[in-house]
Amino acid sequence: MSKRKLLIVALLAGLVVAFFAFDLGHYLSLEYLKSRQAEFAALYAARPALVIGAYFALYVLVFALALPVGAVMTLAGGALFGVGVGTVVVSFASSIGALLAFLASRYVLRDSVQARFGSRLAEVDAGIVKEGAFYLIALRLIPAFPPAAINLLFGLTKMRAWTFYWASQLGMLAGTIVYVLAGTQLAKIDSLKGIVSPGLIGSFVLLGLLPLVAKKAVDTIKARKVYARWSHLRPRSYDRNLVVIGAGAAGLVTAYIGAAVKAKVTLVESHKMGGDCLNYGCVPSKALIKTATLARQIRHSADYGIAKAQAQIDFAQVMERVAGVVRAVEPHDSVERYASLGVDVVIGTARMTSPWHVEITKEDGSKQTLSTRSIVIATGAAPFVPPLPGLDDVGYLTSDTLWGLREQPQRLVVLGGGPIGCELAQSFARLGSQVTQIEMLPRIMIREDEEVSAFARRALEHDGVRVMTGHKALRCEKRADGTKAIVVESGGKESAIEFDLLLCAVGRSARLKGFGLEELGIPANRTVQTNEYLQTIYPNILAAGDVAGPFQFTHTAAHQAWYASVNALFGMFKRFKADYSVIPWATFIDPEVARVGLNEQEAKEKNIAYEVTKYGIDDLDRAIADSAAEGWVKVLTVPGKDKILGVTIVGVHAGDLLAEYVLAMRHGLGLNKILGTIHTYPTLAEANKYAAGEWKRAHQPIKLLQWVGKFHTWRRGTA
Repeated sequence: MSKRKLLIVALLAGLVVAFFAFDLGHYLSLEYLKSRQAEFAALYAARPALVIGAYFALYVLVFALALPVGAVMTLAGGALFGVGVGTVVVSFASSIGALLAFLASRYVLRDSVQARFGSRLAEVDAGIVKEGAFYLIALRLIPAFPPAAINLLFGLTKMRAWTFYWASQLGMLAGTIVYVLAGTQLAKIDSLKGIVSPGLIGSFVLLGLLPLVAKKAVDTIKARKVYARWSHLRPRSYDRNLVVIGAGAAGLVTAYIGAAVKAKVTLVESHKMGGDCLNYGCVPSKALIKTATLARQIRHSADYGIAKAQAQIDFAQVMERVAGVVRAVEPHDSVERYASLGVDVVIGTARMTSPWHVEITKEDGSKQTLSTRSIVIATGAAPFVPPLPGLDDVGYLTSDTLWGLREQPQRLVVLGGGPIGCELAQSFARLGSQVTQIEMLPRIMIREDEEVSAFARRALEHDGVRVMTGHKALRCEKRADGTKAIVVESGGKESAIEFDLLLCAVGRSARLKGFGLEELGIPANRTVQTNEYLQTIYPNILAAGDVAGPFQFTHTAAHQAWYASVNALFGMFKRFKADYSVIPWATFIDPEVARVGLNEQEAKEKNIAYEVTKYGIDDLDRAIADSAAEGWVKVLTVPGKDKILGVTIVGVHAGDLLAEYVLAMRHGLGLNKILGTIHTYPTLAEANKYAAGEWKRAHQPIKLLQWVGKFHTWRRGTA
């Protein structure tokens, strides 16, 4: 804390101490006020401006310092000035005093509080900026909430000073009038209890609910305004409770939950059931990774005591196995399964024609229009293809179109250094392709800590991938002799890389076109714009999964689907905010990289204090036995405490090992609980226990242990 801030704190504390030390409260007591009422009245009659000014300044000071005489001061205002003048003077004085306390809290405390709790306050700040005035007015109307605490706490938020001022003045007005009015009958008041009766408190509580009721009314008016141009199309009855557009992870789970609670649900899919995850993403890529890992193990059989082993790669057979894995999983997401669950599944293209109507164009060209109470948009995302000159001329594949490949490329260029690019680059290299990976940023896997990116790069290069970071793709060329090349630039110099196949893996973009978003005026830029309840501007139209963001993971799509389905079907009674507080993810290169919560990079960016505990998996018995002794478990905790802020695991089966930390963070369990949990020996999961042990070792009670040592020495009789 700066010297200036310390000086302000000392000054405020000095004023409060002086108030009590010199018993100044005696002069602001009800008894003293009643005994001198006639004198004060005479002085006010003789010099009204002076008395009003002195009273105003004193009231501002009392309210700003939160001295326990505010009620008496308000009574004095009524006794001296009457209802009209007293209400005006007290209202402005109390609001200005509250504002000064608010500003003092913001100046002295906000920076340090934000530095420590910034991430946890972000959601609070977002709500305060959006609807803080409603909440402030409600709190001001309820006597149970001390004004001083309100001033202090709101000073720590991002509420604008002007908003705080007018909302405070409005919120305190009712109480001010009551006390000022009571002050006009000062001679009849024996104690403050006579004013603050249970009935009055109950009335204030009801008044406190008014802003919240008003907010609900405002939301209703806004909704009606949004629906206004469609009101003539609103049906009196509905064909469905819910129509879900898209049968990927988000759509399937949404439809499943809807059917489970006996809603009438239609699920519309334009292409393949299971969406990207089953057909183009998670399932086929992991099948390919498994084969590539086996090929690598055979190639390095000496690591396992087998002097020599050979593997002949039949690439077409490898890809047929991948396709077979997809076919084996397909029944889980099939039309037949969901129909058996009670979902009406339609293969076709869906387009919203009103907030309550969905037009479906089926495969045979016929059309069907359904009326529905609610709609969930779960259309997923598609690979982003950069606008690279010459790209169409040379041809390219994406993570969607890759799986039809049956001839192995000898020279493969992978554009992109994110998780998809890294997984596929390593897999193809292990299967025997000459792979060059191009990334414009200074390192691959840019969202991970630098040491993780460096480790991933070494792993890829060890498998033969040529990793080129800091290289920007400029154009593609198809030469006269038929060769293909991509031209990249780094450090102002251009170079050309020849290839047989180019794979674009630079990210995915939400599918936003063709579903009626534009016609309905639903805002959508990179994703469909939703509120914290996953609702669009139309409360009955929601979005979930990749199309809604902010994450593009199958498990977060399924997670959002619960909120979308429940809010769509039961939102008129209770809505739930989507919770993103504990989101795990993994990149399935070998060794894997898995993470939940903060890493060091993010903690530094958000200015969050943390401690690091690191355990090297090279020390783990099972990892040594498996010839997989590399990687680490890195845990970020609150300084001095075992509360987990985030975990990064690098190593074999890191994605599986992470689950224990996800559970711990979700349910508020610390490292001491993990340390006290029995882990089977010998397993990789022991790495989590040993990481907790490292934290415990670093936080030993040194002084206590020294005394314990002396105790044991005494017990041996050698003291």
